[in-house]
Amino acid sequence: MSDTDLTIARHYFDAFNAGDAEAMLNLISEDVQHFVNQGDVRHGKDAFRAFLAEMDRAYSEHISDLTLFDGPPGRVAAEFTIDGTYKATQPSLPAATGQRYSLPVGSFLSITSGQITRVTTYYNLADWLRQVSE
Repeated sequence: MSDTDLTIARHYFDAFNAGDAEAMLNLISEDVQHFVNQGDVRHGKDAFRAFLAEMDRAYSEHISDLTLFDGPPGRVAAEFTIDGTYKATQPSLPAATGQRYSLPVGSFLSITSGQITRVTTYYNLADWLRQVSE
């Protein structure tokens, strides 16, 4: 992984923790592919922007224990813990009542010409459902 790729990835996750969607979007390419856990692939920056807005409406989340891993040029893997609060009910999910949750997460970024072109995120949905349903 180049220092530039590592720096871009670190800025992306730092912007996430700061709740700074615009800073995240500044790192994303216009034709980004967003592979969401248990969902359809979203294509393009506008779809990613809409995703961030919906996530901000429904969840309050913070990343801790972030570790970035070397990969071939243009590839960064990350492992972290996401601690969050479920603020607003999402379609086909349990009712939101401010439930707190904590999950291990894996995320993978592709970076081309200084912009993130792919974001893939995985977590255990069954574990999240158990935590917000208790």
